[in-house]
Amino acid sequence: MAPCSTRAQVLTDPVLQQAILQALDNIYGGDFSEADDNIRQLRTRYPQHPAVPMLRAIQLYWQYIPLSQNRTAPIQYVQACEQTLALAKKRLEKDGNEPEGVFFALTAHSYLALKHHNDDELMKAVNEARQAYSYMKQGFDLTATNPEFFFTTGLYNYYVERYPMDNPIVKPMMWFFRSGDMPLGLRQIETAARRATFTRHEAAYYLAGIYLQHDNAPNRAAVWLKTLLERFPNNPVFLMRYTESLLLSNRYDEAQRLLPRLKAMPRPFLSVPIRFFDGLLAEKEAKNDPEAAAHYQAAVREKYMVPYTKEYHAMAYAGLARIAARSNNRSLAKAYYQKALNLAEYKSIQTEVKLFK
Repeated sequence: MAPCSTRAQVLTDPVLQQAILQALDNIYGGDFSEADDNIRQLRTRYPQHPAVPMLRAIQLYWQYIPLSQNRTAPIQYVQACEQTLALAKKRLEKDGNEPEGVFFALTAHSYLALKHHNDDELMKAVNEARQAYSYMKQGFDLTATNPEFFFTTGLYNYYVERYPMDNPIVKPMMWFFRSGDMPLGLRQIETAARRATFTRHEAAYYLAGIYLQHDNAPNRAAVWLKTLLERFPNNPVFLMRYTESLLLSNRYDEAQRLLPRLKAMPRPFLSVPIRFFDGLLAEKEAKNDPEAAAHYQAAVREKYMVPYTKEYHAMAYAGLARIAARSNNRSLAKAYYQKALNLAEYKSIQTEVKLFK
């Protein structure tokens, strides 16, 4: 098959769009060998298109969960992002405002920032965000014609305000950035989750994460996660997060029906959430504190994986604190709550700790 024009547009070319959607469906669905074939075919047909290495980076991110635990995947991931940047900049050399080049340069920098954030390299993450900022500003003006930019613009509007609130150490670095608008950002991410092609599923996942972590609105998160899981029933992260959202919404029967599917998935990182989920069901549904405590203790004895399962350690410690408080052991409850606070990013857990007196 002969290579196609280097100017093919993922945002407007229906043939390229369909090929990318197929690759993304296989990535999120866990069919990584099929995704390899999709990406090889795209590389043959569109050898100079930045979507091809970007898809490879996305595949690596989802195939090797967590990325940091694999010896070679992080190197390949960074290389794929850098290849995306190089190809995007080639397009921008011909037209500095070309939406395709802007979108993929911005996406590559964002994925590099995500990796650094997950590796707890906050200054590197901010540096990548700084490099992405000029592309981000161009994207602000492109949402009307390209729905992909609703995701990046929405993330910016939300996290440029939220990130320094959660990570005060980076505040001195943030003067460079334009102020955001968190409610507007949420609306824009939701628009991307409904209308975008390349970023639709990521937008839905990030939106659910915001509702879980920051807004204490697990029922709203469950709506988006259910949609993702129905489309990708074999995705362990979507299943894990949907189960979490149901449990935090007190929808115990629904969550309990999902646990056998989660326990059957051969992903080691799922061990911590499974133990925590069993503990929460024992505590909240069965009202069996000794059984719940055993599950919570088992959860915190295992190593958590950033960014996927750290919060389950925090929630397990909070569960142990509640059990200790009900046993009138306030000193032990206070110690467990302090451990929860040291780990917690969810506002619901932070509030629970602060309310304990």
